[in-house]
Amino acid sequence: MRTLPTPLRLTLAALPIWLALIVPNHPGAMTWGAFRMFPLELPAILLALSALPRGAAITTAIRATLTALLVTSVLWRAADAATHTAFARGFNPLIDLHLIDAGLRLATGSIGALATAAAALAAVAALALTAALLWWATGQWTGAAPPGLWRRTTATAAALSAMIAGAEIGQAMRLYTLPASPPGAAFATRHGIERVDLIRTTRASLAEFHAAAANDPLAGMPGLFARAHGADIVIVFVESYARPSIDLPLYADTHIPTLRAAEPALTAAGLAATSGWLTSPISGGQSWLAHGTLATGLTIDGQGRYGAALTAPRDTIYELGRTAGYHTLAVAPAIVQGWAEAGQIGFDTLWDAAALDYRGQRFNWVTMPDQFTLAQIDRMRPALTDAPVLAQVALISSHAPWTPVARMIPWDQVGDGTAFDAMAAEGPTPAEAWSTPDRVRDHYRRALDYSLQAVMDWAARPRARPTLLVVLGDHAPAPFVAMTDSRDVPVHLIGPPDLIAAFADWGWTLGLVPATDAPVWPMAAFRDRFLTALAADDRAEVAP
Repeated sequence: MRTLPTPLRLTLAALPIWLALIVPNHPGAMTWGAFRMFPLELPAILLALSALPRGAAITTAIRATLTALLVTSVLWRAADAATHTAFARGFNPLIDLHLIDAGLRLATGSIGALATAAAALAAVAALALTAALLWWATGQWTGAAPPGLWRRTTATAAALSAMIAGAEIGQAMRLYTLPASPPGAAFATRHGIERVDLIRTTRASLAEFHAAAANDPLAGMPGLFARAHGADIVIVFVESYARPSIDLPLYADTHIPTLRAAEPALTAAGLAATSGWLTSPISGGQSWLAHGTLATGLTIDGQGRYGAALTAPRDTIYELGRTAGYHTLAVAPAIVQGWAEAGQIGFDTLWDAAALDYRGQRFNWVTMPDQFTLAQIDRMRPALTDAPVLAQVALISSHAPWTPVARMIPWDQVGDGTAFDAMAAEGPTPAEAWSTPDRVRDHYRRALDYSLQAVMDWAARPRARPTLLVVLGDHAPAPFVAMTDSRDVPVHLIGPPDLIAAFADWGWTLGLVPATDAPVWPMAAFRDRFLTALAADDRAEVAP
């Protein structure tokens, strides 16, 4: 490159820096229009580099720092775009670093270890190439201004450019209003400032959360679970089940008929149902945060809060159940590598993928179809304990990548799971299913409908012990699938009419289809409301 004419060489060297400054942090901004943005940092950077003495130690240090900052900024904005796509929010390094491991495991289960490794290596190579290009580019511009007056003038121009960029940042952050807007945007720098502030506010929020976690309104309350009269209580999370299933015709035209069709069978089984809405703390993934929110009565929207909740003195709903004489159980078909937190959450027994003993073929990432999981609960429950059971069940058939899609079979044919093998070999690959948004949405629609069929059909099956079911979604799917930014999820209470009567004053909708204007509570409010309703009759109601 040194042989190129200086103007051409400098122009080429400016391109990597320009591109690093305009990388969007949101998928909605990834359009050709992004190339029209003029980054105000660009002239400040190029002029400052031009004014530096070539070969000096301080120059090398400045170049290294600048390259590191630009690479970090690009990486953070790319992470923002990814988490916006999956979870409808930006990336927070204090709570989201674990998502790298979770994403790799999901990809391995969906596209295979080799393809996942190749994608990871490609990402690392792209990052290394970005760093190399930026290092080369900063080197080309270093000392470009001739010594003397030209260099001093260039340094002054760099300072003025930085002031203009700073003025634009202040205006964009609404610190003040300028009489005229600068001809561009210092977006990359502003993004960095906002993310530093995000880290600061996250630390403060975690401190507040620790204080809230130490205070439990149910601590020491007598008579919890009294009105359940020894019935089993089973909390079933249906993966990615959310408001679009009721409100959005694309999904509602399939899912509402499935719910309506299940109601006569519940009635024939002597069961009643009522339904409402909860607002999940998350969207797009990280189901365990929703599970933790329901269990603790605390809003857990990040891994930092999750860890804090597990070590807090506040009892989970399962610990409270254990105190009241329940045997606590976690049914977790997605757990394949152990779950150290199970004891901290309050589970006496864990039925993970190994314990459930599915002998059939996997459905890509999904270890086993929901119907098998539910059938195993019925088969394994009698030998577990004579005490009432308080269980959490995390179903997974409606988890991405939503291919292959399972189908219901007669319950007496479920067996060891090999009856599902033909289904596991059907359908497109994840790459094919995700080739267009419409195709992904169709697979999601059908996979979730299967999960709803399975759980509602299972709810009506006869049991030796009365059972109160809480069936709810954990979170909405990824925003481009949900086509809404709502975090509301349906919740259904299903059980003997005398148990459902304990919740009559909640204002929920009778049946399995919640009215769109039914009460909406934060998911964190459910623990206290639910347990207070089941407590001895002289307990006061806990407001959401």
